[in-house]
Amino acid sequence: MSKIERFFYGKEDKLKSRKTIEELFKNGHSFSNFPFKVIWLPQNTTAILQAGVAVSSHYFKKATDRNRIKRLIREAYRLQKNILYDSLQKKEKSLSVFIIYTGKVLPDYDLVYKKTGTIIKRLIKIMDEKIEDIP
Repeated sequence: MSKIERFFYGKEDKLKSRKTIEELFKNGHSFSNFPFKVIWLPQNTTAILQAGVAVSSHYFKKATDRNRIKRLIREAYRLQKNILYDSLQKKEKSLSVFIIYTGKVLPDYDLVYKKTGTIIKRLIKIMDEKIEDIP
């Protein structure tokens, strides 16, 4: 019988601490993968991997649109984060990630899923390259 893989995005996986978020924006590293900007910091005292999501109210005036985009991002992240989580666990490292949607149009799920996968692969590559530099 094969093992069924479960995908979770629970309370401990969400980046909610104001201190951690402030530190992430102050000292974090970033890269862009249009229509996303990703800010990451290679240390997290709470969990191995925590993520937050944001959408600008400048381009999306309606809260329903912002919430829809955040839901799409969180779902795509939830389904693909296990690869990054396993990679961090093997290296005994932790990571805080904040994903910001910078696009001006409402995205469809296929685009969000594809770009989220690219972001996760890039984070794995970054963590592999900078493994010696990270405390």
